[in-house]
Amino acid sequence: MEIWIYAICLVLGLMFSLVSAILGHIFGGDGEIGTGGHAEAGITDSGLPGVSFFSPTVMASFVTAFGAAGLILTRIEATRSVWISAPLAAASGGVIAGLTFWFFNTMFKKTQASSEARVSQVIGTTASVITPIPADGVGEIAYVVANTRYSAPARSEGGVAIPAGRPVRIKRMVGTVFYVEPIE
Repeated sequence: MEIWIYAICLVLGLMFSLVSAILGHIFGGDGEIGTGGHAEAGITDSGLPGVSFFSPTVMASFVTAFGAAGLILTRIEATRSVWISAPLAAASGGVIAGLTFWFFNTMFKKTQASSEARVSQVIGTTASVITPIPADGVGEIAYVVANTRYSAPARSEGGVAIPAGRPVRIKRMVGTVFYVEPIE
């Protein structure tokens, strides 16, 4: 009887992984990460995307490893009893699930680097107006953070027109618009 339980766990875990991979590819895997995105992804305490220990991916790896280890252990004379094979299979599943959890979170941390500058790095930075900023209108600035050049829409902090080429200081950011003031 326990052989069937192990076999069902193995097959269900493998089928879930296979169906998830196929459907994820068909319906797109480029959605937002977080509550509106993939089931296995979520925001961790650090605010970075990560995988929860109770994510479908980690649980599927546990179920698959539990089934596979159980089938192997029931073939060995010393571990044939369900009282021995089940705890060992559960421990094996836990180890594999833990490794899956560690692997995906490590991968997310290493790939989380972004080429975009953080707001805290930008405020107070000197920029250059590349498209004139009309009084009470929007122009464009260029600035450099961490040796990377960026451009962004900008408004004048004082509501005055700022010509192209003029150096400005970034004072604040509202949405995607930077508020700047001319440098004297």
